[in-house]
Amino acid sequence: MKVYFVGAGPGDPELITVKGQKLLARADLIIYAGSLVNPDLLNIARPQARCFNSAGMTLEEMLDLMAEAVDCGELVVRLHTGDPSLYGAVQEQMDGLAQRGVPFEVVPGVSSFAAAAAAVRREFTLPGVSQTLILTRHEGRTPVPPGEGLAALAGHHASLCLFLSAGSLVAAAAELAQGYGPDTPAALVYKASWPEEKVIRGTLEDIARQAAAAGINRTALLLTGKFLSAPYLRSSLYDPGFGHSFRGKKDECCNCNPD
Repeated sequence: MKVYFVGAGPGDPELITVKGQKLLARADLIIYAGSLVNPDLLNIARPQARCFNSAGMTLEEMLDLMAEAVDCGELVVRLHTGDPSLYGAVQEQMDGLAQRGVPFEVVPGVSSFAAAAAAVRREFTLPGVSQTLILTRHEGRTPVPPGEGLAALAGHHASLCLFLSAGSLVAAAAELAQGYGPDTPAALVYKASWPEEKVIRGTLEDIARQAAAAGINRTALLLTGKFLSAPYLRSSLYDPGFGHSFRGKKDECCNCNPD
């Protein structure tokens, strides 16, 4: 047996992957991120499965528990919110298991940034607008590396999704405005894909005030960039005048291309 780091998805229980769902249904031991993972996902588990909320555990306690279970021939699921590779503190867990000789596997999940884009019905990468997406957070108790401050990243004018920063929106929006400009479109997505999902739209100048008025100070993503409202060019992928290895160039012209 081994440890499976499973991405639980952004909140909607149906957005866990099929592989993740099957592993959850077979697990003997489940350690889940209780403050973020939808508890409805635990309904998939077998009645005899042992479930632990990692919110009150240390890294060493989790590693001991996982290693002991695998030694006893049990299947372990470490259930992370969204995708384990983003803000999941998963590397230290994998390294700790590797040092103990415990086998493990990562099962990716749907990240909340993808659910947020779905909530606002926008594409992060639009031709002529932005072909880059920045995933980051505002510096707080845990610092960010040099060169990764929000004002510096905003200078790229790429599409941006801000994690773990709903409690410091005033400062975060002000720093972003230094690079993007205060009138840049912004959207705050609270609990993306959950039943209580809420979307607030505005600009970097007023989004923090709107969030405060709505009482949102956690579990929300800030999206900003021209992708939220700017006109864009038609993609070449489906343009009849653009040929590629799967489709030859068409002779007819298309009259719906933007000028």
